[in-house]
Amino acid sequence: MPLATPAFLLFALNLLDALLTIVWVRSGVATEGNQLMASLLDIGNGPFLAVKIAMGTVAAIVLIRWGSRPLARYGLSVALAIYIGLMGIHLFTGLAAFGYVSADQIKEFTDIPGQLFALFI
Repeated sequence: MPLATPAFLLFALNLLDALLTIVWVRSGVATEGNQLMASLLDIGNGPFLAVKIAMGTVAAIVLIRWGSRPLARYGLSVALAIYIGLMGIHLFTGLAAFGYVSADQIKEFTDIPGQLFALFI
C-alpha cells in the first residue's frame, strides 16, 4: 500500500502545527517547548516555518520512497498518533485562549492520568 496519502497528511499536520505554534507564541498564549525551534522562532517566523516545512518535506519524501518497509509504516503510524495528540493540545490551547476552558478545567483534565495511575498502586 502506498504511503503517499498518509505522508501528505503528516506533512499537513506538521504545517498546521507550525502555523498554530506561531499564532499561540506571538499572541502570548503559549511557549515553544522545543528549545531549538524556540531559538528559530526568536529569530523570526520565516526561519521557524522554513525549518518546519523542510523537516516535513524530508519526512514525506522518505516515507513515500521507502513506504513499503515495515519500519516506515510503523514510524508513520507513531508520527501520526503524536501529531493528532498535538492537535488536541492546540485545540485546548485555543479554547483556553478564547476563554472557553478555564485553567482549573485544564488542570483537572491533565490530572486524569495521575488519578488513573493511583488506582493501580
